Amino acid sequence: MPVLKFRVSWEDEESIFRDILIRSAQTFLEFHEAILNAFEFLPEQNATFFRSNDRWQRGREIILQPDDQSRKVSPLLMATTLMEDAVRNPNEKFIYLYDFVKRWTFLIELIAVTREGNNQNYPICIRKEGPPPKQYGKKKPDGDQMIETEDKYDLEDQEGDAGFSEEGEHLDSEEDENF
Repeated sequence: MPVLKFRVSWEDEESIFRDILIRSAQTFLEFHEAILNAFEFLPEQNATFFRSNDRWQRGREIILQPDDQSRKVSPLLMATTLMEDAVRNPNEKFIYLYDFVKRWTFLIELIAVTREGNNQNYPICIRKEGPPPKQYGKKKPDGDQMIETEDKYDLEDQEGDAGFSEEGEHLDSEEDENF
């Protein structure tokens, strides 16, 4: 069975993205859940997908829940729409909108079609670049994230930084004492 590899990029920062593998016979609801998991979002808000083109214009909508909103073309439902029914070309694009108040927008591109791996569960996030956007304000990084940041930017404790002294150290010159 074909497996679709999508790159899901946060619209506000293209360097923050996730690569997700999903079977062509799985639904957009499963894809929606995989995106939320990959970006560490809580699944408590409404969401929708839009088919898109190379200029990221919104096309037919694939909605999470039925609604009474009038549209030119009736929307599809995530729970009943298979990925293979909406993927029509090798460079297929979608726009994913999560939380209609905060309007988290993600640009989705099909980047590869592969074969299913042995004993692999799908969908699965296979690559994470950049920290996930914070869904609700600022979140204090956990210990692992802090260590990762320190390693990435070489933020180890530097002894003897110029211009700083340890508590209790005495200043050597009279000029420094009058400062």
